Amino acid sequence: MPDYSSPEISLVHSPLPDERKSITHKFTIGDFKAYLTVGMYNDGKPGEIMITTSKQGSEMSGICHALAISVSIGLQSGIPLERYIEKFKYMRFEPMGMTDNKAFRNAASIMDYIARWLESRFVDESNLAMVGHA
Repeated sequence: MPDYSSPEISLVHSPLPDERKSITHKFTIGDFKAYLTVGMYNDGKPGEIMITTSKQGSEMSGICHALAISVSIGLQSGIPLERYIEKFKYMRFEPMGMTDNKAFRNAASIMDYIARWLESRFVDESNLAMVGHA
């Protein structure tokens, strides 16, 4: 696994094509409602995420937007999705609680939910073994 903090790592920006496939996933955590949209490269790998919350203009909406921009820049610069999942999965903060997803009924935070959903949709177990989550 490369050391992303190393100054020798040279990230190359790979923008998404102008027209691309995407998936939009609606989710709720307690009373919090949001949509996660994932834009993909032609090979199906995620290259950007967008998070739209039900409370536009709120602090949480701004934080989610900033997170989405940051993750999208990283994905387009070659940082593997698995690295984000490793860092965001099981983060605990409000809103947390019951979800409407049968695969994982509780979320410890919005970041936890998003990481676990992305993992379930885009990461296979052999990739998780490379980051220590097999």
